[in-house]
Amino acid sequence: MANKKLDPEVLAHLEWLGFVQPTGLVVSARALVRAGAILDRRDVEGQRLLRECVREYAFDPKAGPSPWIPDFREFAQSVLGWSFAPKGYAGTAESPIPPELEVPLPDYGETLRPDFAVRELDPQNNRSAWQVVVRVLKTDEDFDHVVRGTGQLAAAAHGRMERLLRQTGVPTGLLFNGRVLRLVSAPRGESSGWLDFGVADMVQTAGRPISTALRLLLGEPRLLSLPRAQRLSALLEESRKFQNDVSERLAEQVLHALYELLRGFQAAHDATKGELLREPLAEHPDEVYRALLTVILRLVFLLYAEERDMLPEDETFLRNYSLAGLHERLREDAALYPDTMDQRFGAWAQLVTLFRMVHDGAESETMHLPQRHGVLFDPDRFKFLEGRPAGGARQIHERIEPPLVPDGTIY
Repeated sequence: MANKKLDPEVLAHLEWLGFVQPTGLVVSARALVRAGAILDRRDVEGQRLLRECVREYAFDPKAGPSPWIPDFREFAQSVLGWSFAPKGYAGTAESPIPPELEVPLPDYGETLRPDFAVRELDPQNNRSAWQVVVRVLKTDEDFDHVVRGTGQLAAAAHGRMERLLRQTGVPTGLLFNGRVLRLVSAPRGESSGWLDFGVADMVQTAGRPISTALRLLLGEPRLLSLPRAQRLSALLEESRKFQNDVSERLAEQVLHALYELLRGFQAAHDATKGELLREPLAEHPDEVYRALLTVILRLVFLLYAEERDMLPEDETFLRNYSLAGLHERLREDAALYPDTMDQRFGAWAQLVTLFRMVHDGAESETMHLPQRHGVLFDPDRFKFLEGRPAGGARQIHERIEPPLVPDGTIY
């Protein structure tokens, strides 16, 4: 009755993405695997090359020395394998930054331009001939700190990069300050997203998946030599398409779940001759909608936590309390007793018990679930969900096909 596990290659990407905590959408783990971008956990050589580029410097005397990379070009050549050949790159003496990558801002007395750029060797559909632009900042300059440039423009380095990307039509940018490399995805007409690769994280042994992912995404083969469908620009584009599809399916599932829950509470309300929801409907009718939506959010949260082994994995919890275990039992019982499923009322009681356990904690000989408290699982927010005081919630029928099933499609 254990959860259906994710593809280990997808899980490997989810792990490093969890470490770097992207803001907005940048890359999708499933899109990466679908394009053949498999994370090599044994990439010891990549981490060794990274460490050779790293120096120690005390940016804060109180904090002591910390790792940083003083030379972006050396780092890109050694770790990412960039050749900086004129055919594929700009920003060198042989191939300076072209005017098409410059954005004059005459009102501010400033021109936005990258320090380096990577070409798109075979641009299609009138898209930009460039796929990545790079800005190398002063050592330890904050990406998000608003400063004035040479003119009157008051903007952070990140804001300047997004403006450069949108006005030049280049979909991807890199910001580098020696301690962090930020990958910015800002396709025209869509919201931006970014993720940070911290040098201090990548040089640690535990940070090898992050340094490996960096090389996988930004290595020269990914930019210039792999088939077009496997290059960085295609990966970022497919990630957005994939995420849109997942979001649409999730929205459909959530709406279906809400309707199912509403029908169940309506049946329970009728079975108690109008007692179950009498008080909330009379005093705060909109509270019923908020309560049902809270249940859906709780289910999504728990499915996510169970899928990633964040809840107890011992047999007691899996058999008696987990959502995956409940779903399996309902499927088995429906196959054996299809005509009597609507006469059983135990599933809701198990859900309420699980909600209480997450909020208040629980412990047995083999199971330990620490108390979390918090607002989402607070049992006193919507007392009628637990049948208090009417007790009619136990009349909610079990259903063999819960609208949210832990099959990996909602994540």
